[in-house]
Amino acid sequence: MDTPTPDSNISDVSPEGSEPAGTLDGQLAAITAQRDRLAAEKADLGDRLLRARAEFENARRRSERERSDFLQFAALDLVRDLVPVLDDFERALKVETADRDYARGVELIYQRLFETLKRLGLEPIETAGRPFDPNLHQAVERVETDQAADQAVLGEFQRGYNFKGKLLRPAMVRVAVNP
Repeated sequence: MDTPTPDSNISDVSPEGSEPAGTLDGQLAAITAQRDRLAAEKADLGDRLLRARAEFENARRRSERERSDFLQFAALDLVRDLVPVLDDFERALKVETADRDYARGVELIYQRLFETLKRLGLEPIETAGRPFDPNLHQAVERVETDQAADQAVLGEFQRGYNFKGKLLRPAMVRVAVNP
């Protein structure tokens, strides 16, 4: 039978309060309670670890996406600043000059600059003969005419550009209005 040892105290009670800690049943109940507590703690820590891993993975993905977006559009400000230079070259090409070599040099510089900007993601907006689109065009002049369809773009004052699919600058256009 269960005999209390001299150093055990009969008043010791297990965590449940049902059995004295000095008996085998009391010790078993105490160990079982401790095991259950440790199992619950382990489950809680495992759950917290899984949540921390998921949160870290989400933060890593978000950081990579932000970095990718930053790199993709890092050149946006530079391209925006160079578009007026491109406009100046286009105007210079329209001017007649007696020196054909000079004109050819300006044309080559323009082509090189335009191709470089195109590789970075600059895309000119096509306007000639297209219907007016307020998302891409800015109507500077409206002309009454029967020669073109209503709301068709007749001409372009300033070329518009997209940069990697986003509108950088709308095209300034002349629009037909049927009387």
